[in-house]
Formats: sequence, C-alpha cells, structure tokens
Amino acid sequence: MSEECTHDCSTCSSKCSEKDLRVPCGPFSNVKRVIGVVSGKGGVGKSIVTSMLAVLAERAGMKTAIMDADVTGPSIPRAFGLLEKAMGDGETLYPVETRTGIKTMSLNLLLDSETAPVVWRGPVIAGLVKQFWKDVVWGNTDIMFIDMPPGTGDVPLTVFQSIPLDGIVIVTSPQELVGMIVEKAVNMANMMQVPVLGLVENLSYVRCPDCGHVIHPFGESRLDATAAKHGITATAQMPIDPTLAKLCDAGNIESFEGDWLNGLLDSLLAYKNVD
Repeated sequence: MSEECTHDCSTCSSKCSEKDLRVPCGPFSNVKRVIGVVSGKGGVGKSIVTSMLAVLAERAGMKTAIMDADVTGPSIPRAFGLLEKAMGDGETLYPVETRTGIKTMSLNLLLDSETAPVVWRGPVIAGLVKQFWKDVVWGNTDIMFIDMPPGTGDVPLTVFQSIPLDGIVIVTSPQELVGMIVEKAVNMANMMQVPVLGLVENLSYVRCPDCGHVIHPFGESRLDATAAKHGITATAQMPIDPTLAKLCDAGNIESFEGDWLNGLLDSLLAYKNVD
C-alpha cells in the first residue's frame, strides 16, 4: 500500500493487494449480520428459503431485514403480500415492513407495476444494489438476508465485493447437474473469501399425506456428500410442499409451519466472523 493512500479504493488505479471495495451502510443504519442466499441456477427455491429464514429469525426475536438483490426477477414482495410502495426523501429510501415487522427493500416496491420488465444492463443493476445497501434506512437490524440472483454474474459479484457479508447460504436441488453448478458457487465464494455457512437441498422429497411414505422424485439426496466435499457443516433439506407455494402466491409466507430450516438458522446466528 502506498504511503499516499487515501483509502478510497473506488477511485484508485493501483493494483494494491489490500484493496477493499466494500461500501459502508448509511448513517441511519446499523446492520449487525449479513447473510447472502445464493444459487448456481434459477428455479431451485432460493427466494422462498430467503423468506423462510427471515421469518424464522423474526420469530426468534431478531430485528430482521431482507434486501431483494434479484433485481430482474424480484419475488420477495409477492411472498409477503407487500402492496405498499417504498418512499424516499430524495437522499434516502425507507424499507417497507411486512406484517410481522421484517424490513424489506425490492425494486418491485419502487415500480408502478410489479409486472414491468427491468431491461437494464449489468452495471445499472449493480449500482441499484449498492444503493439498496447504503441509501436505505435499515435502522438497527440484527440480521439481514440478501436474496441474490442466480449464477455468478455482475450482481452476485457486486454483493460479494461491496457488502460486508458474514457468509452465504447456497440453495440447490438433488439433480446431479445442479451439484456441478453448486461447486461453481462455492468456488466463487472461496475466490471472494466469503464463508459458505450452509447448504439447503430444496425439492428434496415428497411425503405422502396419507401414509407418510417418503418419495425422492429427483433421486436420492446428495446433500451430505456435497456438504462434506466442501466442508459445509450446516445443512437442511426441504420437501416439495404445495402448501408453501400456496402461501407465497397468497402473500402469506409468514404463516408457514415447519422446522426444516431451524437448525440452519441456529448455525447462522452462532457463527462468529473474525474478519
């Protein structure tokens, strides 16, 4: 590092190994813990896992927030039945609170219509995500979950670089191909020096409502083997449950019942980031 360093990495052309691109949150925000929820591909239930973890944290007495960074496919407002629009004063934005008090920010809370397409290039979307972090008045928040877009593109990279993540949770499904995609997500986290704190296998099984017999429609679970391969100790399995889909469609995910993610949340809350 140069003796003339201004500590403003955003305007620095130096190839300093100590560059820190993280953006501080705003003066009216104190976010104690930030967990990113990621997936290597779409359609594996990342957003519903984000929503359920936030609901469980709120039930545990934590002041909880969700940042919806899946800008081109935001689904968090629909899951919570949020119809109110986010307001601002020209310099800051105020999150919309769910029925149980979870602070939420999503592009769909700013658009006139939730079905309006977001035809933006990557740098514009990445800039919006930074604004959600630094310009939203998050207040005193014990834990924030960031619903990230699938894959390893511009927006996940922006979140990894710009927001001080304590760690990530990866959501996957049992198919073998997805296992390869999970490895890409793990490798990206390792490259960015962000801990992988948990692995969730969604769509893992179906339980017969009459006899309780368990069926694995996508084949036997590979959760334990995948977690062991990457040294991930906190895992969870979620079933194919039509009730969860109905609750999301009705905007009532806060009413879900089930303990599939309880152990994972306990691990997230117990984790101490020494960085």
